[in-house]
Amino acid sequence: MSDAYKKAGVDIDAGERLIKAIGPLAKATARPGADGALGGFGGLFDLKAAGFSDPILVSGTDGVGTKLKLALAMNCHDTIGIDLVAMCVNDVLAQGALPLFFLDYFACGRLDVDVATQVVSGIAEGCKQAGAALIGGETAEMPGMYAGSDYDLAGFCVGAVERDHLLPLHEGSQKMQAGDALIALASSGPHSNGYSLIRKILDECGADIKAPAPFDETTRLGEALLAPTRIYVKALTPLLQERLIKGFAHITGGGLTDNLPRVLPKGLAPELEKAALTLPPLFAWLKQQGDLRDADMWRTFNCGIGGVVVVAENNLGPVMATLEKTDTAPRLIGRLKAV
Repeated sequence: MSDAYKKAGVDIDAGERLIKAIGPLAKATARPGADGALGGFGGLFDLKAAGFSDPILVSGTDGVGTKLKLALAMNCHDTIGIDLVAMCVNDVLAQGALPLFFLDYFACGRLDVDVATQVVSGIAEGCKQAGAALIGGETAEMPGMYAGSDYDLAGFCVGAVERDHLLPLHEGSQKMQAGDALIALASSGPHSNGYSLIRKILDECGADIKAPAPFDETTRLGEALLAPTRIYVKALTPLLQERLIKGFAHITGGGLTDNLPRVLPKGLAPELEKAALTLPPLFAWLKQQGDLRDADMWRTFNCGIGGVVVVAENNLGPVMATLEKTDTAPRLIGRLKAV
């Protein structure tokens, strides 16, 4: 049966080799509540062992979009998995939840065990950065659905937060109010949004992705554009534990324009300082090459801001002091105002 299936384009043996190759990667992500083992029909997680008493589960799912096309063009597959994890765990984090476990879905036309192993190594690295256990996944070999070496990814994350720690804070004595500070956390690049436009700009301006970046000659253009999405879990965990955060907006598709309002209650709006919203060199180059308007930039890309934290004015100092010890390069970009 396996030989007949192989002639149809599906190699079961390759799938078995992949499971053996990625087993140690998953095991390395073990955390309390999960042992990181693969091979069962479902992944198990013990909330009690993880230390929760009255938890709310928070789930998230995402992919990495057409950034995959750039990874294929650069033959660079070991960081795209970090993107996959980051897009899911940063969303879960916006509810105040810490990631517990992660599952992935890898689909391709023909399974290349080496490439798939590189992808899963990135997923495992992302899970380590997020403190999540990689407890399962699915590999689908579907000849005729994907051309050549193309593949696609999806990720699924579940996190938990104690019921009375759920974000954003719209009610109670600690709820958001006018005057609350808005702190921007730096992105590592475009993260995993806007790549259809990026690829269009690259095609129209004829840029060589394997040549030095016009805005940074120390790295190749393709490498700069493939910088993995920053994961904010470890940076925000102590602040969440001390209850110093009223809200966290993950700046993804829709940019700062659409994502920051998602965590704000009615009656409040951001009042941003234009001087604090300068474009990093990569985004300035994209804007110039694509002849893009400011409005298009800020609604398509994160423009250097991967997340925004909402904190009370009297907690601004302690929060900034904590964040300055991380790699998030925090900066005050404005405050909330009544509308």
